[in-house]
Amino acid sequence: MKWKKSPEKLVEFITERMSFEECEPRKMFGYPCYFINNNMFIGLYQDGLVLRLGVEDKEASMKKNKDIKPFVPLPGRTMKEYIVVPERIYSNKKAFDPLLEKSMKFVRSLPPKQKKRKSKEPL
Repeated sequence: MKWKKSPEKLVEFITERMSFEECEPRKMFGYPCYFINNNMFIGLYQDGLVLRLGVEDKEASMKKNKDIKPFVPLPGRTMKEYIVVPERIYSNKKAFDPLLEKSMKFVRSLPPKQKKRKSKEPL
């Protein structure tokens, strides 16, 4: 599978939308993603916007909108709590904001993840 870079327009979109204190920006796959309590809730993967939802919200969202797909970064590796949101939804504030709020609510309910310690360099 050939790698696709995230469009600059999408990078700008997520950077602008996530500019509030509770979100911790990081990079994953070389692109912006955002965490609350060390748990990722939104990010980019190639040309897609990825959101983390609880199982019920994920299933309901995919049932309501057939364009929302499960996040499969590699063939056979479906990430059970993540969806890929198409541009026609994330560019529509009325459609996207409720999904974003559900994602943030779900991630806030998770226990904080401990940051992984960086291993020491071998001698």
